[in-house]
Amino acid sequence: MHIIINGGGKIGEYLAHKMLAGGHRVAVIEQNKKKIDRLAMVLPQQALMILGDGCDSSFQADAGAEHADIFVATTGADDSNLVSCEIAMLVFNVPRAIARVNNPKNERIFRQLGIEAVSSTSVISRLIEIEATEGAVHAVMSLTQGDLVISEVALPRGMKAHSVEGKTVAEIKPLLPDESLLVAVGRGASLSIVNGSTVLMPGDVVMVVSKQGNEDQVRDALCKLW
Repeated sequence: MHIIINGGGKIGEYLAHKMLAGGHRVAVIEQNKKKIDRLAMVLPQQALMILGDGCDSSFQADAGAEHADIFVATTGADDSNLVSCEIAMLVFNVPRAIARVNNPKNERIFRQLGIEAVSSTSVISRLIEIEATEGAVHAVMSLTQGDLVISEVALPRGMKAHSVEGKTVAEIKPLLPDESLLVAVGRGASLSIVNGSTVLMPGDVVMVVSKQGNEDQVRDALCKLW
């Protein structure tokens, strides 16, 4: 894939490293010359670095936006990330745009425009809130186009093992929210695909596919069964 990153700060640099290591073609647009000079020193030679404003279509063109598969905006300014993603999608027809969102209140605006928004603030606060409750649930992957989320639900270890016996996935499924599916269970060092006869035990980590926004209902349903 050809990936363009607007923003050569720590996030952009880390992302470029990861994508290059994965064999992808990467171009980074950054308007701060000191950052460009640093990237030239730390990134592999195959990385293309453009000194310029990522909100300017001419610099996106220099980065190969016409043939890009993904455009990622990682700057610290939400307005710049929004504008650069819009240009990539509307001018160059880049099929996928992902943006760092510094103010969680702006996430809705990005998503309404078809831009995949990632807010570290909301992710961190959500994890803290979840970890403070029994039966933690972690969003592993968000499938935004289909409005689905893959989550990990950690079943509380405080449940008594004997009370769980006989509770199969087939029995549990009707109690879960609509459009929720148990797909795998981790127990110790093993991970197994579940079937109707799989029995859940205290301390298991269950992977669930559910409708976005239903993660808490899934957790509550699993952790209050016994």
